[in-house]
Amino acid sequence: MKNKKKTIKSVATGSKGKKRSAHRENSSGPRKMPKRAAACTDFKERSVHVSEKSSVIETKKDRLVNEEVLAVRLTSGNEDGRANRRLTDFIFHNEDGTSLPIEMLEVEDMFISGLILPLDKSSKDKERGIRCEGFGRIESWDISGYEDGSPVIWISTDIADYDCLKPAASYKNSYDHFFEKARACIEVYKQLSKSFEGNPDSSFDELLSGVVRSMNGSKSFPCGAAIKDFVTSQGEFIYNQLIGLDEMSKKEKKFSELPVLAALRDGSGKLQYFTQPKVQSSVGGIKIDSECGDGEDKLNTSGSSVSAYEEDADEKLARLLQEEEYFKSLKHKRNQGPTSTSNIYYVKINEDEIANDYPLPAYYKSLIQETDELHLFDRFIDMNDPYFVPKVLHNWSLYNSDSRLISLELLPMKPCADIDVTIYGSGVMTEGDDYEICLDPHSSQSSSSGSGARDVDGIPIFLSAIKEWMIEFGSSFIFISIRTDAAWYRLGKPSKRYAPWYEPVLKTASLGISIITLLKDQPRVARLSFTDVIKRLSEFEKDNHSYISSDPDVVERYVVVHGPIILQLFEEFPDEKIRRSAFLSGLRSKMEERHHTKWLVKKKIVKKCVANLNPRASIAPVVSKRKAMQATTTSLIKRIWREYYSSCCPEDFEKEAKCEIKEDEFEEQEDNEDDADNNDEEELLVLESAQTPSSMPRETKSCFVKNEIKWDGKPVGRTSLDEALYQQVIVHEEKIIVGCAVLVDADESNELPAIYFVEYMFEASNGSKMFHGRMMQWGSQTILGNTANEREVFLTNECMNLGLEHVKQKVVVDFRILPWGHQHRKDNANVGKIDRARAEERKKKGLPIEYYCKSLYWPEKGAFFCLSSDTMGLGSGSCSSCKIKKDEKEKEVFKVNSSKTGFIYNGTDYSVYDYVYVSPHLFAEGGMENETFKGGRNVGLKPYVVCQVLEVIIKKETTHSEVKYTQVKVRRFYRPEDISVEKAYSSDIREVYYSEETHVLTVEYIEGRCEVRKKNDLPLCNVLGVFQHIFFCEHLYDPSKGSLKQLPAHMKLRYSTGNLDNDAASRKKKGKSVEVENDLEVQGQREASQEKCLATLDIFAGCGGLSEGLQQSGASLTKWAIEYEEPAGDAFKLNHPESMVFINNCNVILRAIMEKCGDADDCISTSEASELAAKLGEKDISNLPMPGQVDFINGGPPCQGFSGMNRFNQSTWSKVQCEMILAFLSFVDYFRPKYFLLENVRNFVSFNKGQTFRLTLASLLEMGYQVRFGILEAGTYGVSQSRKRAFIWAASPEEILPEWPEPMHVFAAPELRITLSKNLQYSAVRSTANGAPYRAITVRDTIGDLPAVGNGASKTSLEYQDEPVSWFQKKVRGNMAVLTDHLSKEMNELNLIRCQKIPKQPGSDWHNLPDEKVTLSTGQVVDLIPWCLPNTAKRHNQWKGLYGRLDWEGNFPTSVTDPQPMGKVGMCFHPDQDRIVTVRECARSQGFPDSYKFAGNIQHKHRQIGNAVPPPLAYALGRKLKEAIDKR
Repeated sequence: MKNKKKTIKSVATGSKGKKRSAHRENSSGPRKMPKRAAACTDFKERSVHVSEKSSVIETKKDRLVNEEVLAVRLTSGNEDGRANRRLTDFIFHNEDGTSLPIEMLEVEDMFISGLILPLDKSSKDKERGIRCEGFGRIESWDISGYEDGSPVIWISTDIADYDCLKPAASYKNSYDHFFEKARACIEVYKQLSKSFEGNPDSSFDELLSGVVRSMNGSKSFPCGAAIKDFVTSQGEFIYNQLIGLDEMSKKEKKFSELPVLAALRDGSGKLQYFTQPKVQSSVGGIKIDSECGDGEDKLNTSGSSVSAYEEDADEKLARLLQEEEYFKSLKHKRNQGPTSTSNIYYVKINEDEIANDYPLPAYYKSLIQETDELHLFDRFIDMNDPYFVPKVLHNWSLYNSDSRLISLELLPMKPCADIDVTIYGSGVMTEGDDYEICLDPHSSQSSSSGSGARDVDGIPIFLSAIKEWMIEFGSSFIFISIRTDAAWYRLGKPSKRYAPWYEPVLKTASLGISIITLLKDQPRVARLSFTDVIKRLSEFEKDNHSYISSDPDVVERYVVVHGPIILQLFEEFPDEKIRRSAFLSGLRSKMEERHHTKWLVKKKIVKKCVANLNPRASIAPVVSKRKAMQATTTSLIKRIWREYYSSCCPEDFEKEAKCEIKEDEFEEQEDNEDDADNNDEEELLVLESAQTPSSMPRETKSCFVKNEIKWDGKPVGRTSLDEALYQQVIVHEEKIIVGCAVLVDADESNELPAIYFVEYMFEASNGSKMFHGRMMQWGSQTILGNTANEREVFLTNECMNLGLEHVKQKVVVDFRILPWGHQHRKDNANVGKIDRARAEERKKKGLPIEYYCKSLYWPEKGAFFCLSSDTMGLGSGSCSSCKIKKDEKEKEVFKVNSSKTGFIYNGTDYSVYDYVYVSPHLFAEGGMENETFKGGRNVGLKPYVVCQVLEVIIKKETTHSEVKYTQVKVRRFYRPEDISVEKAYSSDIREVYYSEETHVLTVEYIEGRCEVRKKNDLPLCNVLGVFQHIFFCEHLYDPSKGSLKQLPAHMKLRYSTGNLDNDAASRKKKGKSVEVENDLEVQGQREASQEKCLATLDIFAGCGGLSEGLQQSGASLTKWAIEYEEPAGDAFKLNHPESMVFINNCNVILRAIMEKCGDADDCISTSEASELAAKLGEKDISNLPMPGQVDFINGGPPCQGFSGMNRFNQSTWSKVQCEMILAFLSFVDYFRPKYFLLENVRNFVSFNKGQTFRLTLASLLEMGYQVRFGILEAGTYGVSQSRKRAFIWAASPEEILPEWPEPMHVFAAPELRITLSKNLQYSAVRSTANGAPYRAITVRDTIGDLPAVGNGASKTSLEYQDEPVSWFQKKVRGNMAVLTDHLSKEMNELNLIRCQKIPKQPGSDWHNLPDEKVTLSTGQVVDLIPWCLPNTAKRHNQWKGLYGRLDWEGNFPTSVTDPQPMGKVGMCFHPDQDRIVTVRECARSQGFPDSYKFAGNIQHKHRQIGNAVPPPLAYALGRKLKEAIDKR
């Protein structure tokens, strides 16, 4: 049936509706039919408006009927209610047969001609399709598909609804235009809808950026700018469609309330893409008369006056036709720059005139090995994309082809033709988010007296030729950025040697800003001429940063010779009065007098795959102290990744292969195999396309007749329906047995043939020969996509009965269960090598592919499982997949017991006096609205309401129980947060209060079971995490009086009778000595359990957040850890003294381990890694772990190489080789531990269009692991922070794959979905925005007990001063008596003043600063509001959160490595104190206990915390790991 959930219906309403209805009412007799339908006999002769190529005319192959009712009846299927059909080869037209845009429906009757198909796609469309001409009248059109993410156009008549598939050829242009409008609606919806993880608070530019990226690649648009223009032009249409969803949406914020959507609507009205003229009607078409005055009556050729109705219809048609013409023009449109004279030409700076402002010639020298930037960046990136985020370049220098240092000023600030200067550069590159948003030009970027850039942790690179540069500025900051053919770079601090060449550029930029500021402060800008400004500049004091000279002539010379920089600053300034000032006119005149050369500005054209001519490219490399080392890998990992990139990026791969040194004979053999693959063009893969088995026959044997099928042998048993079971059958002279795989008839819409695994065969009661099969999916149909091996197929749980007559042929599928363990690794690798060689040989001979299957793919669980051979192909009439389906269906069955004292709902048993969770929406008063600022997203969210079932009520006597007729009477238990915020803060989150309040509610409001016990019966909990659904009750609450008192002794509360934990049961005993005895017993149990813990290797360990949580769960004991950064490694040692910590590069450690074990021949590494491994001390080597000792490997490989800031379309093999994910997987391949856990940023699943994520899964599956993947929100596991992270679990075939932990706290986050294939999405856990067992942990819960400190607090140890108040504080403080690391970064004077001016109210940020100037202690007068924020806010989501205060009742934003008010996450001010949050407060926001220690300076400590996995989240994962271990 048609999905009405997210559908916009357009109907004729209001005046437009009256026009249509009046037109119909005036007609007499039967309904007027369109001429196409009324004159079918001479249809072809009269269809003058339709091209002969139109398939509406080509009716030879289609059955033709005259009536829509008959066509609908002939295409009917299994349906209830209103008819739904598919429509193809269609045209929408008026009653005269003239094709019109569908939107003309509002003003004119429209009809349909086309081929009607059944809605069921499994039917044979060509056989069942019915052509009908001129049917309908169309009543409405709908756009649906909002939830699926792709548009579906529906057309409705009185009789049926039609899903529009493909228009006729002659109607394609008109329909494509409308379809793209619908697609724009869907994409805007996705960007704004939380269900698609969109942001309804996006800025206008952010919205357009997201839509452009999602629609990029469409054949309808040549570039991103064309998409942007189209979406903007359709703003009103999109707005009208989306606000129609408001009536159907109850949970999300109303679209009509979104400022960004209103801005999109208003923006469309400002565009002048098509005229709005008066229209004349004339014979033969539409005539647009732009000179027609308002209210005038125009005459047509017959002399009659055109009615108002006809004028409106013609106007609308004219506008729609113009829209279509504009849409067509977009296909040829390119980015067009401004056309003003000043923008056509760029004035060249004369080098001789500026020579005196620069030092004597010098040359660039560096002993550091630098990497070619073209090896690090995708060469196909859209450099014209205004939303591309630049890198940051530190310690940089610029030079020419002779390595002579050269000024950036000589290069134009726009791409120009015939440039006669070439400038290259070198520096240390870092990510854009590692740098502050604003820089003080007078301290950070300027001054040659500085000591150069700080020691930056980045990649030393040399640049290709710089093509342009730009300046972004404000009253207190300057950004200078440069562009090469590879990337944009924002310039940090230059090298000490180059600083004198950078000083004049900064000085000129600063001078230009001073001039603009000077003009801004004038009541009338025109009053200041060029001479006046020069005079004012000469009056500057010498200590002014813009001081040139006191001599006006010297000042004028400097301004004029450096004029191009100043001109560009003025052109970018948003105030038109400044841009048209008398000063600027005077400057241009002065520059022309000096006969400056002009360059013609041209469009930005990115040259692709051009060699880097930087002179550094020819310099012999030397060993670098800090560089990106190529990953050390095992042969298996390199083969998998290398083969993929050799197919996806063959040109890059071949270049890389030519210069690669063969490490050993084994790798040389691999290269030969890869070269062979490259010669086969059919094997090349496009990243977005699915991999199709090349040797699978597309046309196979014809469908067999029944007499070609006969049983081979006697029945071997009976099914549950008493049908005879057989072990084998002869189908077309081919023997098929139970347990084999067969190819069956596939749906015509399916590109790949279907393979089924035969579970059993039987003869049905009607004599049909049948088999029960489980579908097998090609790897390309799974989440693996094009990273899957073309020969590998996956068993699924989709099963069905099929007739043996549908079997086309038998398929060879090898069901592999290989021996497991590190000791079998080499043998399995040899077997795999022989198998690949054999498959290649068969392929060369043209023989059919022989497939293999190692795993069960279960997309609903987001996992791959090992095959269970003991339940497959038994031939007994039973099927494990059927059993799974049966169990799932049984969970859906609702039953009430005979005594009506209990029921089963969603698979859970409930009885009278049980405690249950009830949806908070049932008790919500005035809705559950929450704040919109970052830190207040959880305000207003409610956890489940705890209730006790008192009675089961059946509303209606029925033969079988139904949910809708069953109610329960419950007693409500209140929570502390129901009483007040203060009570919630001071109470245990597990406490509930008894009340006499009862409610009768339907069973559907019940969310699950829980328990209420006595406080003494609670299980012990010494960690920051609650994962039992257990509460305690000691008080009585009267909501009418608001009173809270001790539960009276006579009131016998019926507590839960569930089984208590051993430790909780022992606590029933009274007495202090017993408590001590119990503690000793628990300690003994912990020591005993440590022996059962998994011996763990933590790679990329950081300060140990992941290890901390996993060890707290009792599942893991970290014996070894590898960390590259010394401060983080020192912190790990402090907190895990029992662990052996290697502070070294993991590539070096892996090489050393494999050499130690004698497997150097299987280790592929650089010579540098080998040399460093050889230098390790004997103690380190002896402590290295060996295969067989490691049970569990976990870690989070750094994501710098594939960060979301890169936004690469695809990576190259030369770049991927440096990714640490390869080394990480190689550790797993070599050690083959029982379990593996990968943690990374949420966008890991979409980096490089998901290729890294998919290759990681493919690598683990190739090793033989079971794999599970998902995204979790840390805030739902007991921390007051929004932190979304991707995880991959892997378990050996002999172990149980861990489940995902249940989220326990409410948190405002959508379901975190991963797209699998064909719009199929998977969420690891549900969203808790609508309820969870416990409330969200707040900022006050987290840090409310910490003592006050000031800006720049530096005391490493403090007294707590106050006792802990909240449940969280008591847990996080533990037994600590002294508070450590309560350290705050020191802000400069101006930022401190700003912080003091930010109101101490929830959601306050820079928007709340007063618009005033302040005087600093140096006497400098500056703006309190950073100039850059209000002037760039529209492009950056209003800079929401910068200089922001935390909300006591809200949550922390994502913890970053360097909290600062102008940073990526600017909400870093304490709620009440005028300072940045401290190290300890950040640590608490991550869930680190106060006893946890950090190492290094304050920057190191913040970095350690920002990079860590929250221990409570790790603990939740560890609990599930321990459950899996215990089940084993």
